[in-house]
Amino acid sequence: MTSATDSPLPAVTRLIATDLDGTLLRDDKTLSDRTTAALAAAEEAGIEVFFVTGRPARWMDVVSPHVQRHGMAICANGAAVADLHDGTLLRTYPLDRAVALAVVDTLREAAPGVSFAVELATGIHYEPAYPPFHMDPGATVAVAEKLLREEVPGTGAPVLKVLAHHPELAPDAFLSLARDIAGDHASFTRSSPTALLEISGLGVSKAATLAACCAERGISADEVVAFGDMPNDVEMLSWAGASFAMGNAHPAAVAAASGVTLTNDEDGVAVVIERILAAR
Repeated sequence: MTSATDSPLPAVTRLIATDLDGTLLRDDKTLSDRTTAALAAAEEAGIEVFFVTGRPARWMDVVSPHVQRHGMAICANGAAVADLHDGTLLRTYPLDRAVALAVVDTLREAAPGVSFAVELATGIHYEPAYPPFHMDPGATVAVAEKLLREEVPGTGAPVLKVLAHHPELAPDAFLSLARDIAGDHASFTRSSPTALLEISGLGVSKAATLAACCAERGISADEVVAFGDMPNDVEMLSWAGASFAMGNAHPAAVAAASGVTLTNDEDGVAVVIERILAAR
């Protein structure tokens, strides 16, 4: 595995795709001055920067001032593309409600004690046993079956993802279990240090939505440099022409990336961006 200073870079870098938590952001959820300067310099050099995250669009305030020309971000693990200039969702790739209900039922049977949250395009709602979201005080609290039910079929807000939390299972073991029993019906991943699964529509991922956004711009995978740290970044790291796992990354992200950079608290993304710009 090569490092931030010797891993091959694309002959021409046209787009930088970076995860946020554990990658671009420091552990205190801020951007360092060095990283802020590197992002601005990349944009000034004509390189597009895409934030590609598991976060919903409403949690993007920490980086929205640093989106320059296009203003777009890929949110909810690829289930939404948002315009950070005004907070609108430009497109969604939702999880079918009937599929979501079937997955909930399957996980309840296979992993007693699991609790769920439902991330809609309009906000998050969760079950009484689910760890509460202090950032969303207006959330509805009810069982997942009720949260996923529509008064009139087809009239509810798009389901971007369902989250499943288990208080006892090991995170990777929970992910493996879910993929084994329901991976033919939905996409399962994780980005939390706890046993918290993120469930999206089948085939929805950061990589798939990033590839679509790049295709619209005439940008190939070989012209993309990607950064990430957790299992929800694996497909993106594998897809990009050059990719870097953070020094603090999960082993699956390290295995998928073409190189490893410094940790998020050591400005690992900025180190590589500076190298890209120096080589132009």
